[in-house]
Amino acid sequence: MPAITSLIDTHGNLAFLSLFFAFAIGHAIADFALQGSFLSQAKNRGADLSDFFGSNAPKGVWLYALTAHCLIHAGAVWIISGSVILGALEFLLHWVIDLMKGEDRISFAVDQALHYLCKALYVVLLLFCCS
Repeated sequence: MPAITSLIDTHGNLAFLSLFFAFAIGHAIADFALQGSFLSQAKNRGADLSDFFGSNAPKGVWLYALTAHCLIHAGAVWIISGSVILGALEFLLHWVIDLMKGEDRISFAVDQALHYLCKALYVVLLLFCCS
């Protein structure tokens, strides 16, 4: 377990709270502000995309949309953490979680809870494994 001084950041705040807050802000920006109507709908495999493409929606567009959405999240985690490994982990986990939500295997509330649980995991990894 790290010394208590390593749990305090340069501003005197608890480092885990600061990191989690940063990840939460990044998540809110990526999942709401940067996810427009197109990505929100197109990332779901069975979505009706006629509003965007008429009757001629490209096949497999959901795969590209879901991947693009998850790359935005991966970028936020990478920028906040400085770890490309955590960014890649976020990409993978976010992809699986959103796929499950898009296929109605989990609810919106469970989707969001899992995303924030991932952020808490990243904080633990950063503070206890990398200090």
